[in-house]
Amino acid sequence: MRPNLKRGIVVLPSALTLANLFFGVWAMVSAAQGRFETAAWLIVGAAFLDMIDGRVARYTATGSKFGEQLDSLVDAISFGVAPALIIYFQFLREGPWGWIASFIYITAVVMRLARFNVEQAGGAKAVFYGLPSPTAGSLLATFYPFSQTAFFANNLAGLPWADIMTGTMVVLGGLMVSHIPYAVVPKFGFRTAKGVATLGLMVLTLAATFLFPRYYFFGMAVLYTAYGLAKSLVLGLFERLPDRDPLLDEEGDPDMDEAGAEQRDLTYEGPTRGGPRLLRRRQPSIGVDVEEP
Repeated sequence: MRPNLKRGIVVLPSALTLANLFFGVWAMVSAAQGRFETAAWLIVGAAFLDMIDGRVARYTATGSKFGEQLDSLVDAISFGVAPALIIYFQFLREGPWGWIASFIYITAVVMRLARFNVEQAGGAKAVFYGLPSPTAGSLLATFYPFSQTAFFANNLAGLPWADIMTGTMVVLGGLMVSHIPYAVVPKFGFRTAKGVATLGLMVLTLAATFLFPRYYFFGMAVLYTAYGLAKSLVLGLFERLPDRDPLLDEEGDPDMDEAGAEQRDLTYEGPTRGGPRLLRRRQPSIGVDVEEP
């Protein structure tokens, strides 16, 4: 591979992440100017970039600790600060304490991303523990486009939306820091019937994003959020939901393994003069090295 091409591949994931940041900042500026629909679509664009930057990093084998930290810092802005400000400028800036709900939401996003870095960052996921911040941010941001639809005007316009969206921010914050498992985007392909069905569903989804964007993005964010919560409630009734974060290490003696036996660090050295290779076993509790042939 040519050096310039390799350098470009390494830079690509971070470039996508910074584009995500650009969209997030642009969304905040748009919200401050009262252009809430523009802000909503910018958050949707940021969510799309967030979805692909990690996949690009894995497919090109260019993932790094730097990329993981950069991604989380950017997500805190694009899906934490920006959506909270969108709701603030829409509903909450008239009252003296409305910004507290935005603060609670942003705090939950930051805590969720910090926990994600410790527990799940760096590889493909089977599930997400806690509501993903891009979903929460998209739900808040795309409320305004949904509120401009005929369905909303005819059926929902009379509700106290300032109070509803304030409560929604707090609820979303709680879901993000919860242990509720949320499904990831399924894989698609042509080798299995499930893969083909998933591909067909994704094609229909893509069509809906262009044909009915004001309905689709807000509706899907609400359904995804509600489905994970409802599924967890059902599993909880059957006592199948874990009562603690399943990704955290068990508490106890760090020098003890699962069977209760003491763990020992093993180091290998080369052959000694006139004798076989030695295995040195270190016993942390007493600091004595034992040599075994």
